[in-house]
Amino acid sequence: MNVLFLCTGNSARSILAEVLLNELGQGRFCACSAGSRPTGRINPGALEKLTREGHSTRGLESKSWDRFAQPGAQAFDLVVRVCDRAAGESCPVFHGAPARAHWGIPDPAFVDAEEARQAAFDLAYARLRRRIEALVTLPPGLAGAALERALAEIHVAAARADIAGI
Repeated sequence: MNVLFLCTGNSARSILAEVLLNELGQGRFCACSAGSRPTGRINPGALEKLTREGHSTRGLESKSWDRFAQPGAQAFDLVVRVCDRAAGESCPVFHGAPARAHWGIPDPAFVDAEEARQAAFDLAYARLRRRIEALVTLPPGLAGAALERALAEIHVAAARADIAGI
């Protein structure tokens, strides 16, 4: 399954999600990420968190979602927005008529104090990991409205766990 994670800057949350799904998906998923207004660089906090968790950061880049809307671009089965700002934006048309989901995760990139920033990246990573761990357990071949319902259920269940601090 080809999955595109979107956020505004493509510097933190969507990058974390891309790496997590590519690793946890064990070859069943091909994840990419992009932003509506990419910063052009990966946030150092995201790189630090991924490194602390033992993930490779090689080849990661901040890029525009326009790259994936061009003729001949990769087709996607699923597009997941991971920030509230991108949720309200009008997305380009992506090839493959993908299912869509919204998993709003607070942006750790805007936390100023060093200690608080690390905690914010830890929290964003944990919240994304919880959702992606559930995503990779979905039955192969799930698509369209059924996939969108399953992803909405994953987000609601994960949000409850986020609030409960589980």
